[in-house]
Amino acid sequence: MSATTREQDQQGSHDEVVTHARVRRVEMPAGAGTLALITLDNDRDHTRPTTFGPGGLASLDAAIDAVSAMGDIAAVAVTGKPFFFAVGADLSAIGLVRDRAVIEEFGRLGHRVFGRLSELGVPTFAFVNGAAMGGGTELALNCTYRTMSSAAAAMSLPEVFLGLVPGWGGSWLLPNLIGPANALEVIVANPLQQNRQLRPADALRLGVVDVVLDSADFLEESIRWTAGVLTGTIAVERAPVDRDSWDGVVDFATAMLDDRVHGATPAPYRALELVRAARTSTRTEGFAAEDEALADLVMGEDLRASLYAFDLVQRRAKKPVGVPDPALARKVAKVGIVGAGLMASQLALLFAKRLLVPVVMTDLDDARVTKGLDYVRAQIQADVDKGRMSTDRANRLRALVTGSTDTSVFADADFVIEAVFEELEVKRQVFASLEQVVTSECILATNTSSLSVTAMSEHLAHPERVVGFHFFNPVAVMPLLEIARAERTDDPTVATAFAVGKQLKKTCVLVKDAPAFVVNRLLTRYLNEVLAAVDEGTPPQVADRASQLLGLPMAPLDLLALVGPGVALHVSETMHAAFPDRFGVSDNLRRIVEAGVTAIWTKADDGTKVIDPRFAELLVQGDSPSTAEQLLQRVSLALADEARRMLDESVVAEPQDIDLCMIMGAGWPFWLGGLTPYLDRSGASDAVGRFLAPGVASVPA
Repeated sequence: MSATTREQDQQGSHDEVVTHARVRRVEMPAGAGTLALITLDNDRDHTRPTTFGPGGLASLDAAIDAVSAMGDIAAVAVTGKPFFFAVGADLSAIGLVRDRAVIEEFGRLGHRVFGRLSELGVPTFAFVNGAAMGGGTELALNCTYRTMSSAAAAMSLPEVFLGLVPGWGGSWLLPNLIGPANALEVIVANPLQQNRQLRPADALRLGVVDVVLDSADFLEESIRWTAGVLTGTIAVERAPVDRDSWDGVVDFATAMLDDRVHGATPAPYRALELVRAARTSTRTEGFAAEDEALADLVMGEDLRASLYAFDLVQRRAKKPVGVPDPALARKVAKVGIVGAGLMASQLALLFAKRLLVPVVMTDLDDARVTKGLDYVRAQIQADVDKGRMSTDRANRLRALVTGSTDTSVFADADFVIEAVFEELEVKRQVFASLEQVVTSECILATNTSSLSVTAMSEHLAHPERVVGFHFFNPVAVMPLLEIARAERTDDPTVATAFAVGKQLKKTCVLVKDAPAFVVNRLLTRYLNEVLAAVDEGTPPQVADRASQLLGLPMAPLDLLALVGPGVALHVSETMHAAFPDRFGVSDNLRRIVEAGVTAIWTKADDGTKVIDPRFAELLVQGDSPSTAEQLLQRVSLALADEARRMLDESVVAEPQDIDLCMIMGAGWPFWLGGLTPYLDRSGASDAVGRFLAPGVASVPA
C-alpha cells in the first residue's frame, strides 16, 4: 500500500511528496481555510484495491508527518484512487505469520498510525469514494467525519467472516459511534450472512457515514461539504447512543449467534466481547483488547482455513478448470424457459435482469403462464418500491419477459432451459418437442438436480447441444451454478453455458454428468446418514447437535424441511438406484411423505424447538441410538468416502472444486475452509487418503 495521488493530479508548488505519498493543499470555498488532502493508492494498477501492510502503514505515517509539518491547516481529509478507498490489511501475508509477537506489533502499528488522524488538532474527514472494507473502513472511523460516494461499491467490516475481528479500531469505535445494535449488524450479523456488504444508503442509515454525495463530482462536493461543516453552515447530527440497553443488546446478539454457529468458531464471540467491553473501556483499553484478540485468532486454524476458502472464491471461481475456449461461445440474444412455476419464474427474472434480452416462458395453460408472469412483475415492482430499481429499468424488464402456451415462440431462441417436474421421461419429452422447434445451434439446458443429462438427450438428433445448468434455490441469492457436461456435449455448448453463467454473475463449476453432480450428492449422503441414525434410534435433537458441532448453517432436519420431504425422498430414491450400496431410503422419510407431513419441528410455549406431533407419531425407531459425537464421526467418514469416489470418477477436476461447490452452493462456513480440508484436519480422510497436500488449505495459493 502507498498513499498517493493519481498521475492526473497536477503537482503544484504546495504539494508535499513523501516516498510514495502526496499530500495536496486544497483551498476550500467560503473562506474555510486550507485542507490537506491525502490520497491512498497501492500502485499504478487501477484494478487493484489499496491494502495495508507494514510498508503501507509506514507510508501513511509519513504522509501524516508531512501534514503535521504544514501549518495553517484547517482540516485533513483522506480519500482513495478511483473506485477504491481502501480494503485493509494484506491478509495473504498475515496468514503466513507464525509468530504471535509479530501480529501483536502489527496490530499496535495500525492502531498508532490510524489513531493519529484523531490527534492532529484539527477535524479530519474520510472521503469514501469507493470500496471500503476492513481496515479501510476502520481508517474512516478514525476520522472525525465521513462522506461517501453514491457510487461506492460497498463498505464493510468482514473480519468475522474470515475468522478475525476488526482489529484497527472498529470493534471499539463503531459501537461508540452508532450504538451496539447497529454496530453488531455491521461487525457480526452481516459477515455471517455470506459477508453482506453495506451500500451507501445502508451506511448512512446506520450512521457509519455522515452524508452520501453524488458520485459525478464527489471530491468537489466533499470539499464543499467539509467547508460547510468548518464554517458552521452545515450541522452534523448524530443519534445519541443508548448506553442503558447496551448489555441487553449484546446478550440478545449472543443468543442469536448461539442459534447460528453454536460456538463452533471463536471469532464472532470475541467480537461480541469487544463490543460489550466498549461500553465502559477507554479508547486505549479498547484498542489493546483488539490487539490481543487479533493475535489469538491469527494463531488459530480458522483464519488459515478461511484464507483458503477466500482464495477459492476470489481466484478459482473466476478461472474455472476445464472450460473450453471462450471464443467458442455463441451469442445469446433470446432465452426460452419451459415451465412457469416458481423456479422457472425465478429463472426468467434472473435472465432478464442480467442478460437484458427477451425471455419467454411457456406452460401447459394460460393460468400457469399468467401466474408465472405475475410473479416476475411482482418481484420487479418490489425492487422499485424498495428503491433498488428505477421505473425506467422496471418497465424495460417487464417488456422483456413474456409468456405463451405455444412452444413455437422458441423458434428464434438461442438458449432454452427447462424447469419442469423432476422426472426423466417428462424431460425427455420436453427436449424432443423442443428439437422440432428450435434451430440446430440453440442450446438446450436442463435445471435438473439429480437426473442424467446424457439420458435426457440420448434420443435427440443433436445431443451435443444439451447441457446441465443446475441452479440452487433461491435463484437470485445462491451464487453457485453447476454446469454439467453430458457424454456428447460439445465444446461450443459448454463455452456458451459458461459465458451465460458469467453474465448471470454466478460462480460456475464444470461437473461431470453424474448422479446429483456435487452439492446434492454430498448433501444427500449427509442427510441419508443422519436419517439412518434416526431410524436406528438416535433422537432428532441429537442429530441436530451433531451438525452444530460442525457449525453448519442448517441442521439436517431443518434442511429436510426446507427442501421438502417429497423432494428429499425423490432424490434419495434416485441416488439409491444409482448407488444402492451407499444411499439408502429412510423408512421414516417414506412414511412422512405418504402421510403428507411437511413440518419436522414446531415451537413449544416457551419458544424452544420441539418435534412436531404429527412427525413424532409417524417416527418409528430402533434401539441403537448414536451420540452426537458418534454421528458426527459417521457423517464425516461418509462424506470423505463420497468425496474420494467423486474425484476418482472425475466428477470434478480437483478437491478444490468440491470445496468451492460446497461453500457457494451449501453455505459451508469459511472458517472450516471447505469440505476437504476439514476432512483432512479431522482425520476423516485417513482411510481414503488426504485430499490436499499439507499446507494447501492453510494459506492462499
